[in-house]
Amino acid sequence: MKVILLKDVRAVGSKGSVKEVAEGYARNFLLPQKLAEMATPEKLKQVEAQLAAREAERIKEEEQLDKKVQSLNGKVVSLQARATEKGGLFKTIVATDIAKQIRLEHSLEIPEESIHFANPVKTLGDHTVTLASKHYKVELGVSITATI
Repeated sequence: MKVILLKDVRAVGSKGSVKEVAEGYARNFLLPQKLAEMATPEKLKQVEAQLAAREAERIKEEEQLDKKVQSLNGKVVSLQARATEKGGLFKTIVATDIAKQIRLEHSLEIPEESIHFANPVKTLGDHTVTLASKHYKVELGVSITATI
């Protein structure tokens, strides 16, 4: 029996997927627990339309991220952090810090997953991080100065 899952069901599938399950399992467990509904032709069309809409949204988001990443090519972001007298930072600079500073300086939302470090940023000075989207990789300069 074909069903459309309304929730994630372990060992069966994830929400929104169409699965072929045993008739007894569907009638005695999935349907009464409201974990699934019968897969009628109309419902299948709705599921396909939802999947197409989600895919279109994902592609649109990727294109927007590509544009944002390209616009930051060669730019520099300045951060201030507490440091020792020898220039070591009390706290390592992480992707969250970079994303927050990009948002403040350039008014762009860059997901933390798109920010990659060659080496951890633990000292004052100039560093380079890589911003990556699906189609582009650019270098972003990060200048770290000490706060008082």
